[in-house]
Amino acid sequence: MFYRLIPFAIVCSALAQQTPPTAPRAGERTGARAPLFFREAWKTVPGAGEHGVTQEQVASPTLELKLYGSSSKEVQVLGSAEDPSNPPHVWTGLCTSPTAVALRDKGNYVDLTGLARIRWQTKVSGFHQVHPIVKLADGTWLVGDHADGSPLDWHDSDFSIAEVRWIKLDVDKVLTKGNWVEHPDLSKVDEIGFTDLLPGSGHGPGGWSDVAWFEVYGKPVKRDAATN
Repeated sequence: MFYRLIPFAIVCSALAQQTPPTAPRAGERTGARAPLFFREAWKTVPGAGEHGVTQEQVASPTLELKLYGSSSKEVQVLGSAEDPSNPPHVWTGLCTSPTAVALRDKGNYVDLTGLARIRWQTKVSGFHQVHPIVKLADGTWLVGDHADGSPLDWHDSDFSIAEVRWIKLDVDKVLTKGNWVEHPDLSKVDEIGFTDLLPGSGHGPGGWSDVAWFEVYGKPVKRDAATN
């Protein structure tokens, strides 16, 4: 009887060695967190007050500022690094149509798959909410359903890209188009930024968005010479 059990034990051992590893449980985090790809905190000139944002206000030398929408030149920059209640930020209150602000790394795309995420500091008024936007390597623009913004105070927010649902964006008009885009390829993102999809209402409460510091966590993907 003992000798008959030996082959059976050998077979069971071999099957155990061939069994694939258990699949991750739903919601279980797998893999390493993505590194910081860029952080932008905006540059303001003390005493300069409110004025249109330009490339000069981009603190990082590796980033290019991109503005979209017919009234995008009205996006303002203001605030002070010494004032926590009014940090350096861009403001959309004077924009009479929806606008979008994006940043492009000069040397790299960014891979936003896996555990890529965004952190930012925002404040809003009225029904405005700040949404992420991305430009894929093939030129497709997408806007995400994730939205942040408190009308009471500046809030620091952190969200995972993998949990965002995306819809196409007409970036010239800053309007959504079509249905949900299933499984977009986020492995080579050319530009990344934000929009609130609404026009501003001017100074005072009612309708605008503020975005202060803005961080993107993802893996850099080197651009080729032609892209640069």
